[in-house]
Amino acid sequence: MLRGSGCLPRASLAPAAVLAAALLASLSRCSLLEPQDLVVSPLSQYFGTKTRYEDANPGLLPDPEAPRRDPELPENCTPVQLVALIRHGTRYPTSKQIRKLRQLHGLLQARGPGEHRTDAAGGRDLGAALADRPLWYADWMDGQLVEKGRQDMRQLALRLSSLFPGLFSRENCSRLQLVTSSKHRCVESGDAFLKGLWQHYHPGSPAPDVADMECGPPRINDKLMRFFDHCEKFTTEVESNNTALYHVEAFKTGPEMQKVLKKVAAILQVPVNNLNADLIQVAFFTCSFDLAIKGVKSPWCDVFDTDDAKVLEYLNDLKQYWKRGYGYAINSRSSCTLFQDIFQHLDKAVEQKKRSQPVSSPVILQFGHAETLLPLLSLMGYFKDKEPLTAYNYKEQMHRKFRSGHIVPYASNLLFVLYHCKNAKTSKDEFRVQMLLNEKVLPLAYSQETVSLYDDLKNHYKDILQSCHASEECKLPKMNTTSDEL
Repeated sequence: MLRGSGCLPRASLAPAAVLAAALLASLSRCSLLEPQDLVVSPLSQYFGTKTRYEDANPGLLPDPEAPRRDPELPENCTPVQLVALIRHGTRYPTSKQIRKLRQLHGLLQARGPGEHRTDAAGGRDLGAALADRPLWYADWMDGQLVEKGRQDMRQLALRLSSLFPGLFSRENCSRLQLVTSSKHRCVESGDAFLKGLWQHYHPGSPAPDVADMECGPPRINDKLMRFFDHCEKFTTEVESNNTALYHVEAFKTGPEMQKVLKKVAAILQVPVNNLNADLIQVAFFTCSFDLAIKGVKSPWCDVFDTDDAKVLEYLNDLKQYWKRGYGYAINSRSSCTLFQDIFQHLDKAVEQKKRSQPVSSPVILQFGHAETLLPLLSLMGYFKDKEPLTAYNYKEQMHRKFRSGHIVPYASNLLFVLYHCKNAKTSKDEFRVQMLLNEKVLPLAYSQETVSLYDDLKNHYKDILQSCHASEECKLPKMNTTSDEL
C-alpha cells in the first residue's frame, strides 16, 4: 500500500469497475439524499438540539459544499493544526421519544366516532388527520444516524477540506486522528466524514469502505467523548437526582406551558387532562424530525405557532442549561479532561514546529454529542447570561444567549485552529489560535478578539489546564457516617 498518497483504498479496482461504480454512486446520490430542496417552517429556529444545521447556519443554503470564508489572519500565518469537536449528524428519534409519540397517537385514535370531527370552519379537524396519519417511526431507529446525517458529515468534510487545504491534503490523510463516542450515530458520522474527504480527493469516484481507507476508521474513546458517563459526581448529583431539574418540571406546570397545553388540546380536540408537557413536546419534536429526516412539513407542524414554539424551545433550553450548562458547576467541570486533551494536541504541535519538525497530527477529529459540546463551551465561559434560566423568568430571557439550537444543532462543530506566523517579532507572537463555532469565527470570551496569541489563550485558561482534575472534580464528597456515642 502506498503511503502519503491520500485516502487510497487498500485494493485497486479495474477501470471498468470504477466507471460502473461511479455511475451507480452518482445515481444513488440523486435518489437518496434527502431532502432535495430544503423545506422551511416558521418553527425551524426553535427546535433546540433538534435543529437542522442549515437552519442555524443559513449562509450555507446557496451551496452546502462551499466553505464559509471568515476574517483573514495576518500575513505569513499558516494553519498547522486543526482540532475539531463535532456533534453527530441528523438522527432518528430515540425509542423513548417514539414511545411517547405512540402514546399521543393512541389518544388521537381513541377519540370516539361521536366526537367532533370538524374544525370551526366545518373542515376535517387536525386531530383526525393526525390520527389517520401512519407513524413511520420504529423502535429499531433509536437515535440512529439517518441519510441526511451522513450528508451533513460529507458536506462538512468537503467544506473544511476546501477551507484548510494544507491541513487536509492527501499527504496528511494517514496522519489524521479520529476519535468517536461508542454510540452508533457518532461512529457512522466519523465514517461519513471520511467519505466526504474521499469525495474531495477523488471527485466522482465512489468511496470504498472506511476499513479500506488509509485514514480510517475512527477510534472509540468514551472517557473523552462521553466524559459525563464517567463522572460519578455528575451522574449522582445531576443525572440521577430527581430534584436537579426542578426548574424544568416547574416550567412544565407553569402558566406559559399550561397555555400551550390548553391550546393544543383544543386544536386536537382531546381532553386537556389527557395531555401533559412531555406529550406536547414530543409532538413538537415530531415536526422537527419530519422536517430534518424526510424534508417534509407534516401536519404535526400545524399544531403549533411561533409563540408556542418559543415556549417549547425554552423548555428544552432549561433542560440543557441545568443538565449540561451553567446550572451546576459539575456540568462543565466534568469536561476538563476533554479541554486539556485539546490543548495537549496544540502544545505538541507548537513544540514540533519550534524544533522544525513536521506536525505529527495536523488534523484531530473528535465525534461526540450535544452533551459533549455544551459543557465544554460552558467551561470556556461562552453563552452565559447575567441571570440563570429559571422556571419563572421566561419573559426576561426572551433574548438570552443560551439558545441550544443556535449553539449545538445537528452536526455542530467547535474548531481550534493553530497558526504558525513567520517573521514574528517575538517567539510569543509566533503561534496564534482562532476558534470557530459552526464554521463561524467565535470571538474570545474574555476579549471579543477574533484571534489570540497561543500563550495568551493558555494563560487565560490556566486554572482549567492546571487545576481541573477529573479524578477530583468527579469524586463524590465522603458522607459522615460517624455518630456521637452516649
